[in-house]
Amino acid sequence: MVTIDMQNSSNNPYRKALNTALRILTRRDHSKHELSQKLAARGHAGEVIDKVISECERFDYINDERTARVFIRRRHRKGYGRKRIRFEMNLKGFRDNQIQALLSKSISDADESQCAETIFQKHAGRFDREKDSLKRKDKIYRFLYARGFSKAVISEFFRKIG
Repeated sequence: MVTIDMQNSSNNPYRKALNTALRILTRRDHSKHELSQKLAARGHAGEVIDKVISECERFDYINDERTARVFIRRRHRKGYGRKRIRFEMNLKGFRDNQIQALLSKSISDADESQCAETIFQKHAGRFDREKDSLKRKDKIYRFLYARGFSKAVISEFFRKIG
């Protein structure tokens, strides 16, 4: 465990940055990229940020794979498809090959199809108001596509509901 003298932290830029990083990490897991962005936004120097991040990695306070797995699980549970999750993970600074590997391990095709059905059922009321069946189908398609479901998953969904 890292012990930090709070009295000295105002004089030492490293300790100040480390304290900031630890406060940020107590709320939720962050990727290395996210943490470095937040530290830079608070005015810490690049070399100090690098030292703080390597120290946090050494103590396993940040772990990109763990953070990615938790993020994927959380977004999938909220009804998002692989494409949307991949996009959001890119914004968080994860690498494409890492994202693809974790997504394929975490979300099966059957899971994604089930997720599309579940999120549709949750929001079905908004589509029932549309009387024209083509317009209704179009709205459902746009809704699922915006949630990050692939065209194949959406087509399978329409085959199931007839």
